[in-house]
Amino acid sequence: MQQNALRNLNETDYLEMEADSPVRHEFVGGQAYAMAGASVRHNRIAGKLYASLLAQAPRNCQVLIGDVKLKADTWPTYYYPDVMVVCDPDDDDPLVKTRPCLLAEVLSPTTEAIDRREKLTAYQRLPSLREYLLIAQDEIRVERYRRLNLREWMVEIHTPGDILKLDCVHLELPVEALYDGLDTVA
Repeated sequence: MQQNALRNLNETDYLEMEADSPVRHEFVGGQAYAMAGASVRHNRIAGKLYASLLAQAPRNCQVLIGDVKLKADTWPTYYYPDVMVVCDPDDDDPLVKTRPCLLAEVLSPTTEAIDRREKLTAYQRLPSLREYLLIAQDEIRVERYRRLNLREWMVEIHTPGDILKLDCVHLELPVEALYDGLDTVA
């Protein structure tokens, strides 16, 4: 998704604007960024992950796709992860989540740098987060960042033939399942 800076806002103004806006905006450093639409390939990969998680997640977990905000930092930062899993019953705001155990972003040429640096850093500060997935569109490849303890993370690269094990929801998924029905190269 492509992003365009909108204007300087405070957190309250952003949340009010977003409630009435037909366009989604992420909010970082007082700036709202309009989110452009995703490609069909991006949408299908995110949808495959969402469907797999929805079918297997424990009943107490919410599996969410694309249109639910995540407050990702103590200073106001809001993102729209492609896929999010929240298993904390106290994280019950219908519009904004704060305690996910799993987040996933499907990489796009216009957002890959943000997903790898800015979002990775912000997401790793969430105490509840156990796993962060970066899913490639142009090859069968999933990077799984997994929390080892409060400060340490491990990255695992999953390619064809690998099984993606997601601790947050106790799911094992062949990596190719995310790309089923799609050409190997975008």
